[in-house]
Amino acid sequence: MRADVRQVADGTYLVHGSNTNWVILTEGDAVTLIDTGYPGDRRQLLDSLAAVGGSPHAVAAVLITHAHNDHLGSAEYLRATYGTPVQLHEDEVPHARRDFLHQVTVGTVLRNGWRPGVLPWAVHSLRVGGTAHLPVVTPEPFPAVGPLDLPGRPVPVHTPGHTRGHVSFHLPDAGVVISGDALVSGHPTSRIRGPQLLPDMFHHERARALASLEILEGLPADVLLPGHGPVHRGPVGQAARRAREHAL
Repeated sequence: MRADVRQVADGTYLVHGSNTNWVILTEGDAVTLIDTGYPGDRRQLLDSLAAVGGSPHAVAAVLITHAHNDHLGSAEYLRATYGTPVQLHEDEVPHARRDFLHQVTVGTVLRNGWRPGVLPWAVHSLRVGGTAHLPVVTPEPFPAVGPLDLPGRPVPVHTPGHTRGHVSFHLPDAGVVISGDALVSGHPTSRIRGPQLLPDMFHHERARALASLEILEGLPADVLLPGHGPVHRGPVGQAARRAREHAL
């Protein structure tokens, strides 16, 4: 399967992998990569870099919204092979090292197997490395508060709940929010279309995930690039409010 790369703004690309998205920010020959898909998405990941004129050597840093396998998949590969720094919120660094794992369990998935879409999603996840043990050996916390000195100048915004150290990224100049799993626009296990929280079984702390929608409401932006689902255009504040209404 080839990478599905969509340009959404100057130097900003949303890539649809196998049920998970990642984002590429470009500036000249340099690249910022936000999330990396499943381990089994590696060929698509490398193809997507080539599609925007980049390469693994051009990636200045890999930024991770949160350390679930469908977002962390090729982070250690890029770090070990190319020396690429892998950066996360300080609360997510031990999660990326796999000091602990806050991820939906097989038992929870089986208990929810009667729900539409859950079993096909689970089978796919297993096939592409959703339960693989792939820690990042030396993950790093973000080096500064505010815009990072990387292509796109992404601003990390702590949006905990899905995991303890989950972050979204704000691109103020582009009017874009990269929301990871704090706010999505679709998922194979959901029958809702448009902005929403993921189903409850995926969140480490659902109440905090719900509260983080208020943080996203305050970010001035008109383009939402979620961890799952298509690009959503329109005020991100309205999208976050709509997701909260669905969740209550």
